[in-house]
Amino acid sequence: MADKIITGLDIGSTAIRVVVGQLLPAEAADRVHIIGAVTVPARGISRGTIVSIEEAVTSISTAIEAAERIAGLPIESAYVGVSAAHTLSQTSRGVIGVSRADGEIKNEDVDRAVEAAKMVATPANYEILHVLPKSYTVDGQIGVRDPLGMTGIRLEVESLIIQGLSSHLRNLTKCVHRTGIEIDALVLGSLAAAEAVTNARERDLGVAVVVIGAASSSLIVYEGGDVLAVASVPVGAEHITSDIAIGLRTSLDVAEKVKVAFGSAAPKDIAKKEEIDLAEFGAPESETVSRKYVCEIIEARAEEICEKIDRELRKIDRSGLLPAGVVLTGGGAKLAGMTETAKRILRLPVAVGYPTGVSSITDKSSDAAFAPAVGLVLWGSQVASVGEERGGNIMNKLGGINAVGRGVKKLFKSLIP
Repeated sequence: MADKIITGLDIGSTAIRVVVGQLLPAEAADRVHIIGAVTVPARGISRGTIVSIEEAVTSISTAIEAAERIAGLPIESAYVGVSAAHTLSQTSRGVIGVSRADGEIKNEDVDRAVEAAKMVATPANYEILHVLPKSYTVDGQIGVRDPLGMTGIRLEVESLIIQGLSSHLRNLTKCVHRTGIEIDALVLGSLAAAEAVTNARERDLGVAVVVIGAASSSLIVYEGGDVLAVASVPVGAEHITSDIAIGLRTSLDVAEKVKVAFGSAAPKDIAKKEEIDLAEFGAPESETVSRKYVCEIIEARAEEICEKIDRELRKIDRSGLLPAGVVLTGGGAKLAGMTETAKRILRLPVAVGYPTGVSSITDKSSDAAFAPAVGLVLWGSQVASVGEERGGNIMNKLGGINAVGRGVKKLFKSLIP
């Protein structure tokens, strides 16, 4: 198991990121060692949706080949992230009778309870992506974290069912398979990112992880160690760039460079006299603009993102009530002043989350933009570790098995002569 290679593939609207990790022996301080991390521009993908299969396949292939050159190893399979923008979630309960005569609860009983929870009415164009057990009840005893080994007659599980848009999942799967890569599992991107930027104590106390992507921002809330809710808001870092381009009457490329070099979501910290010459960022003519004005544009959109996140927290009665606060991650979280704006709007402790729990030969693995991809590798390492320890109950512990990638894989194999 020491030489097992795990790959995380994060397919975003503007960039495709691949992280390759090596699973180390159990006695190692960090179970995963990152041996390669690359990012390439995404083509054929708009606002999280695949709009050109050919261009998307080319972009993914380019990223995979670059990762193989850096890692020095062939990549055969990967854990693939799914955008929260294409998902729905609902709570479901599963109830079963314990099968053994002595009433001892085994892995197969937990499996059957989770399967029973999956028997929910799924919209015609959606498929179950994850079944996340939240808590168990054994003979009326509620709040059971892990029922294995307990004795009872009736076992209930309350689960959060995450469903993915069928067309998006199948297009995503098709693109990855056409590069010659097998899919180990499709994993909700925010779920993977949370694995990389939070620890067990934070998830137990109550924490929200916000992944600020290019086209959208996703939210996942933990409490008591379990996922309480997931959500997505259709505003991201791309919208900030567009606002700057409109406000300065310049191109998107120039606006992006200005945002990265001088952008901040806290204009109060910027002196009124500071100015920016757009010609230095590729504008055809010299034009001087106020940096404070640029930052005011950014602040307005950053406030909108935070207000939408707070609205989602209010739906579950957790607005301002998460002891471990909010962790911002993803490429948009690196924008200066973002944490200050989030603290003011969300009324909670806020920090930027960087991937932890891994050792690495590259600095990219500690970049907030790589959190979902690193999280996918950590997810895969947990599947391998739990598989070593407990065998059959792997997916119940890690969020339920998703059959989408497996089903399409069988379909593709059946078409091969």
